[in-house]
Amino acid sequence: MTLSDKMAKALNKQVNEEINSAYIYAAMSADFKARNLEGFAAWMDKQAQEELGHAAKIKGYLYDRKSRIFLDAMKAPQGEWKGPEDAMRAALKHEQHISQCILDLVTMAREEKDTATEIFLQWFVSEQVEEEDNVQTVLDKLDMVGDSPVGLYNLDREMGMRS
Repeated sequence: MTLSDKMAKALNKQVNEEINSAYIYAAMSADFKARNLEGFAAWMDKQAQEELGHAAKIKGYLYDRKSRIFLDAMKAPQGEWKGPEDAMRAALKHEQHISQCILDLVTMAREEKDTATEIFLQWFVSEQVEEEDNVQTVLDKLDMVGDSPVGLYNLDREMGMRS
């Protein structure tokens, strides 16, 4: 069973979105590392790896459906943020963008009556709910910490424990 050209093209675009997400999170990790926020850097490194896993999952589906993979050029991500809160707000906004991309793919699959792709995408719908919640939780904790250096130090340690 093969995909329509339209669906294959849209899924290829999502592969590139996921790889771009990893690129953005790697840049955030580098910024955190430069600020001596090792826990935040480790959290973002894990996030980047997770995004590459998402790309691999979609690539595998495309291969299973006898479609080609086409990778696009990536533009350089932003390299610095004002601080942890600014970076995490940018991460939340980016996750919301990815959530919308996934929902658009689900809509397209429904319009094309491509039940297999719609079912495949359900995992990503649930995953995006979790992704947005994880980032929002960090933002909530940053809000609790406020301007406390000790609070930020402790939160940084907690961030480094992400499994």
